[in-house]
Amino acid sequence: MSLEEYKKKRKFDNTTEPEGKVAKNSGNRFVVHDHYASHHHYDFRLEIEGVLKSWAIPKGVPEEAGVKRLAVQVEDHPVDYIDFQGKIPEGQYGAGEVKIFDKGTYKLVKEEPDEVGFKLDGQILKGEYVLIRTRMGNKARNWLIIKR
Repeated sequence: MSLEEYKKKRKFDNTTEPEGKVAKNSGNRFVVHDHYASHHHYDFRLEIEGVLKSWAIPKGVPEEAGVKRLAVQVEDHPVDYIDFQGKIPEGQYGAGEVKIFDKGTYKLVKEEPDEVGFKLDGQILKGEYVLIRTRMGNKARNWLIIKR
């Protein structure tokens, strides 16, 4: 895992976002950030292999079974980002307010290249979910997140 793309997009002398590094040990935590950027969205992050694998979800992580939502995979974030809240300054990548919507732990149920199943145990989000890569067109970054 690498944080090169994450670091290229940021000027750490102008933002309070953590610079971070790939963690040697990985846990089983997740966080959902409520991000008031140019377009309001939620960032869903799973701690995997020393980084936070991240997806932007325009309408938020579904809370009802059977609901499908678009989840666009974005660059990996450092594990330190799990506690980040604050304002990303104007002119910086992702400028706007970032708040923690929910956080907790997860248990991996299935892991394949195009499908990741997991059970969330957060303060708000609980239950089994799946991320499925859609590969619509050339957009291998597009996934669906579904609550089971």
